[in-house]
Amino acid sequence: MKTPSYLLPSAPPAWASTPDPVHLFWEGVPALSPLLLADGSGPAQQPTQVRICYNADALYVRFDCVDRDIWGTFTRRDDPIYDEEVVEIFIAPGETTPTEYAEIEVSPNGVLFDAWVQNPTGDRAQMVVDTGWDWPGIRWHTQRIDQENRWWAVLRLPWAGIVPTGSLPSLWRANFYRIERPRDATPEFSCWSPTLTEPADFHRPARFGTLILNDDLSSG
Repeated sequence: MKTPSYLLPSAPPAWASTPDPVHLFWEGVPALSPLLLADGSGPAQQPTQVRICYNADALYVRFDCVDRDIWGTFTRRDDPIYDEEVVEIFIAPGETTPTEYAEIEVSPNGVLFDAWVQNPTGDRAQMVVDTGWDWPGIRWHTQRIDQENRWWAVLRLPWAGIVPTGSLPSLWRANFYRIERPRDATPEFSCWSPTLTEPADFHRPARFGTLILNDDLSSG
């Protein structure tokens, strides 16, 4: 299965003066292809829509999740929220398979996990996760709508947090994920670019898709 590519649309101009992502209006931003189960066998039973766009300052990401059993117990930043329910972003600058990348996760209750991952071989046995790393300037917000069996999360990721100096690369490697754990059923692990693993393993950088930035906003 080929990894996907996506030409990132530009964010609405007004977003440049709106640092708090909760106030953004996403109606005109297109969605990525639906998330698929990690093994590539088909769509998740509880679907996730991901929308992304960018400007010269930041990457913007929104997840909309159907969820009949929304829950979470962790409350502190960098708690192991991946053991419960989360949406996730793994991202690195450049075109080649990354050996280092940022890992960003958000729970339905608004708890953030951010870490820097060194994964030189794509094998968990050699992987090192630095949870002491924080993405500088990151902003995020979540909202649960339990009565409608859904929740959403939005994030603003300043480019300077991962490319502090120099020009902004025009190509990035990234993947978008969801871990859904209904308390009365089997968990679902879904991805924009399926990692083709069973059991699910999101730390497969060779399976990251490619994000393409418009030339007018990037200079790499």
